[in-house]
Amino acid sequence: MTTPRSTPSRATPRGRAAREPRPAYECDACGHQPPKWVGRCPECGEWGSVVECTVTGPTVSGRVVSSRMPAEPARPIATISAAPAKARPTGVSELDRVLGGGLVPGAVVLLAGEPGVGKSTLLLDVAQQWAATAGSPSLVVSGEESVSQVRLRAERMNALHDQLWLAAESDLGAVLGHLDAVKPGLLVLDSVQTISTAGTEGVPGGVTQVRAVTAALVAVAKERGVATVLVGHVTKDGQVAGPRVLEHLVDVVLHFEGDKHSSLRMVRGVKNRFGAADEVGCFEMHEGGISSLADPSGLFLTRYSEPVPGTCVTVAMEGRRALVTEVQALIGATVAGSPRRTVSGLDGARLAMVLAVLQRRAERLTLHDREVFAATVGGIRVVEPAADLAVALAVASGGLNLAINPHLVAIGEVGLTGEVRRVGAVPRRLAEAARLGFRVALVPPGCGPESAGAGPENMRVMEVTDVRSALQCAARASAE
Repeated sequence: MTTPRSTPSRATPRGRAAREPRPAYECDACGHQPPKWVGRCPECGEWGSVVECTVTGPTVSGRVVSSRMPAEPARPIATISAAPAKARPTGVSELDRVLGGGLVPGAVVLLAGEPGVGKSTLLLDVAQQWAATAGSPSLVVSGEESVSQVRLRAERMNALHDQLWLAAESDLGAVLGHLDAVKPGLLVLDSVQTISTAGTEGVPGGVTQVRAVTAALVAVAKERGVATVLVGHVTKDGQVAGPRVLEHLVDVVLHFEGDKHSSLRMVRGVKNRFGAADEVGCFEMHEGGISSLADPSGLFLTRYSEPVPGTCVTVAMEGRRALVTEVQALIGATVAGSPRRTVSGLDGARLAMVLAVLQRRAERLTLHDREVFAATVGGIRVVEPAADLAVALAVASGGLNLAINPHLVAIGEVGLTGEVRRVGAVPRRLAEAARLGFRVALVPPGCGPESAGAGPENMRVMEVTDVRSALQCAARASAE
């Protein structure tokens, strides 16, 4: 007679831990924990260094995560002071506008732009203004120019001050040594791609070096409360050069834009942890340096003694700022084959669409075999759909040789069927146009005083449903 074998019960009593030690693997040379045993450590490359160990704690990607005492305990949010995050003005009004009031102690700002656009000139002016007004020294570290070259630029800009310190370094350790000696409130590093550290592999400007240098500078800035501005390079397509994590490490990312052949420069906010990320600051480059433009709309308009065909004015939005901009169009002679469509400061694809709509919807206007040239004034680039109606009126005015009322502005997007669609921030656009003396405005349906409330004083706002009605309203306004 055989005795039946008892099988162990798989049930676990309630309240009893069911976790059992499980095997894991760890490199005794570098501490890396691969998910399975391997003959060679994938982290340090040592052979035969991976050994089996037993862990009981939670793991993330094969690594054990153990709890530790935090450096600072959590506190109720109402007991935390917001004074350390208060911004200090830099003395450059347009830059303060983009930053949200100024630079926050400990904040790290990344300013990127094309070579020669004026990044070093702008930041040298910021450093001088900080040294003169903030009550703490400012330190400019140049990795691309010698101290003599920077001094000549400062003399030309009248940016010399006793509290403005200057150094030319390309090693991170030397930069930290200057921070210990000067103890500045503002650090300007031009540029982060030229700084390297001996403890990290890779060439200066490489992904590994840029990431390591930026991470170290961010840690020092947070620890000492030093406002830091890093100058960054850009790629051919206008993006910030280096690893994408570079933009995540810093607090603010700004793009410095401008045409070398124009005096207009714009600082556009892309990321801002201390304010709005869609602000735009306008500057003017001149022989004496760079200066803020509180009212840049005058750069984008041409004053004519008499009305000229082929021009129309619109109001473009750059971030939260409304800029009155003139659009010009020139209709050339009839040519055989494919006529040219040339744009400057406008979107070529939208111009081609507007021309097709005018060819189909407008009367007495033939454009399919004629050359068309369209441009903006002052070097500004307008690519938003709200400029479609102004482009259409400028092209029609040039094609029919009929001048538009110089006190008229046109705002609206044009669809493929010729309809005029609504756009955003119409009240703000109309207020800016009325401030500059424009008296007539063509807007999409639903944006006039009857729909959106009272419009600006001394301005007649007319709603237009399509391109044909817009041309008719513009012709009546020009005849008045």
